[in-house]
Amino acid sequence: MHIPQASETHRWYAIYTHPKQHERAESNLKAWRVETFNPKSKQILSKNPNSAKCIVKQLFPRYLFARFDAATFSHKICFTRGVHSIVSCGDKPAPVDDDVIALLQSRLSEDGYIQWEDEFKNGDNVVVQGGPLAEMAGVFERNLTDERRVLILLTNINYQVRVVLEREQVRKAPLQEKRRAATSH
Repeated sequence: MHIPQASETHRWYAIYTHPKQHERAESNLKAWRVETFNPKSKQILSKNPNSAKCIVKQLFPRYLFARFDAATFSHKICFTRGVHSIVSCGDKPAPVDDDVIALLQSRLSEDGYIQWEDEFKNGDNVVVQGGPLAEMAGVFERNLTDERRVLILLTNINYQVRVVLEREQVRKAPLQEKRRAATSH
């Protein structure tokens, strides 16, 4: 049995799996000592910390990434249980750029799931990015139940007011704006 060793000829490839076989394919590829990357995301269904429920989904359903030398190992990959095929262009496996994999891996949170949006925590200083309240500073209070809306306390007006905004309209405040928001209380 030939087991691949890491070298310059090893590239990342997208592997198309059989339905509901991504974990089996990944496990079997790892048995061949093939490096894999199967990005997943976690969606929280309940905001109540006492009954927090979440579901885990593959970021790319029926696809995972594997790093190997295509010239010498494609045949074994294609006949690995759980694998349907290697994503190809014509009859040659199409490599995935290392930068794409690095970007995805850079978005992994501490618990191993892809995190696309900045997570806001209670008390984070934020700035409104758009709409009639654009550039106003505030303090993040909480996510609302529909996950797309957030509640913030505006801090740079004469009186404090809570507003509900679309999540996309809010970003974390840079350090200078955090200081301004803190002094305006």
